[in-house]
Amino acid sequence: MLRMSKVELYAAIRRDHRGGMSMRELERKHGVTWRTVRKALDSSWPEPRKKLPPRATGLDRYKPVIDEILRADLDAPRKQRHTVTRLFHRLVKEHGADVSYGMVRYYVAARKPEILVESGKAPLEAFVPQTHQPGHEAEVDFGDVTIRLAGELVTCYLSSFRLSYSGKAVHRVFASCGQEVFFEGHVHALRTLGGVPRTKVRYDNLKAAVARVLGLSRARVEADRWIAFESHYDIESFYCRPGIKAPTRRAASRARTATSGATTSSRFRGVLARRAERDGRAVGPAGRRPQDRLRSRTIAEEFALERPLLMPLPQEPFETGQLFTPRVDRYGQIPVRTNRYSVPIRLIGKRMRVILHASHLGVYDQNVEVARHERLIAKGAVRLDLDHYLEVLVRKPGAFPGSTALEQARSADKFTPVHDAWWTQAMKIHGERDGTRALIEVLLLGRHMTHEHVVAGLAAALRAGAMTADAVALEARKAAQAETEPAPDARTLGQPPATVTSLHEWRLAHLPPDTRPLPSVSHYDQLLRRRRTSGSGHRVLAAAEVAGQSSPVLQVSDAVLDADAS
Repeated sequence: MLRMSKVELYAAIRRDHRGGMSMRELERKHGVTWRTVRKALDSSWPEPRKKLPPRATGLDRYKPVIDEILRADLDAPRKQRHTVTRLFHRLVKEHGADVSYGMVRYYVAARKPEILVESGKAPLEAFVPQTHQPGHEAEVDFGDVTIRLAGELVTCYLSSFRLSYSGKAVHRVFASCGQEVFFEGHVHALRTLGGVPRTKVRYDNLKAAVARVLGLSRARVEADRWIAFESHYDIESFYCRPGIKAPTRRAASRARTATSGATTSSRFRGVLARRAERDGRAVGPAGRRPQDRLRSRTIAEEFALERPLLMPLPQEPFETGQLFTPRVDRYGQIPVRTNRYSVPIRLIGKRMRVILHASHLGVYDQNVEVARHERLIAKGAVRLDLDHYLEVLVRKPGAFPGSTALEQARSADKFTPVHDAWWTQAMKIHGERDGTRALIEVLLLGRHMTHEHVVAGLAAALRAGAMTADAVALEARKAAQAETEPAPDARTLGQPPATVTSLHEWRLAHLPPDTRPLPSVSHYDQLLRRRRTSGSGHRVLAAAEVAGQSSPVLQVSDAVLDADAS
């Protein structure tokens, strides 16, 4: 049985009393004292419970000392004001207070705002409701948010762009922060919204946009690239006063709750995109409404009215990447921010043009892209591409087994167990140096063949026992040709399979017919059927006549003829 609240008890007592029950009957029925019955009959609303007086603590005698220190801090320079830890140590050392740090911290947190108000130095914070015109204003914020990905806390950076009228917001999560990331968040949001606000866009005092804040006014010294970005998209920036944040707490909360099924940053970005798309499709009572809750239309319906009023996007794209011009060192690497990346070894000593984006970077030699890497987030990291070092490894095969590029290729599954098995067998047949060199020649095939075809060629060559780069190339081309051959249609299913004709047979089939008689050696067989005669001269003459020659031309000794006859 559910226990009645005090209000319900009073109502039941008053109802039974109106039904004719006496005071004692009410006491027995409801199990209360006469005082409770009297209070219920006097008032239908129970009296509020009296608050207990605060319990005395060991900090009470030191509270005036703490108040005096807090009042003195109001006029002290900012760097010389007391922290809670410093104040606690002063109470212990100077006054011998036997109190805990938590007691001091809770008292200071409650008392400090009161002292500020008592001194008359507390600013009056009040907000005036605003009415936004459709397609005119927006709010932008960019900051860090801690989320849980695959069971681990990760700090990411959330870019939020929200239209002030409809409340339509576009969020994007990045693994790094920087001016190029700030720009890419803008470009993504403006493309998603399909236009640019006509008047002002509100910002915090972000380092990516503001180089210096000039006092408490709204005057700012903006960064040069940010000024170029504003001019390209015709954005009018409006900066908040220092200490006042743009309203993006809801976006951060939604970002934290979107990590329930995410395991990687890309999947998490997809979860946010699906949620935003779901909010955009929702209409009617099920749709989410703007935060002011005064309009009957949903965010999707308001955005449908606002989108045609936005300014169109510029035709030419804006280069959001950050430009660097590092020089290639003798290890074939270039420094970008705090990390290093590899380039082809032939570019050692040259100065490259690097464009750093939020998720990747491109390396250019004049106008030709020579390398592309995924951006490193950790400081002091190195990313090497094994293909960049193959030319020098052909001349130095002994440096291949312990190279850092090889270990990174293994970690990225670009150097597979099939490579290792083929390499081991090649070293058994050709020796360590020549076998390693043959493997490097196989890796060079990846510049004009896909990785999957090369791996298939390695597997086929390993089964056949062919440990040469030519054999791997042949099998890789067969694998590529098998993928590109069209599937047999119904017209060719009943036909016999095509036969392969060798080049020699094809050439013989295209030659003119040979009508000459076949050669014969039957005339020479008569030499074996010689009959011995009485004189050597007669035998010589007989042999000459058989051969169709005169005796002076053919001169054969008796000893040779006798040997032939025998």
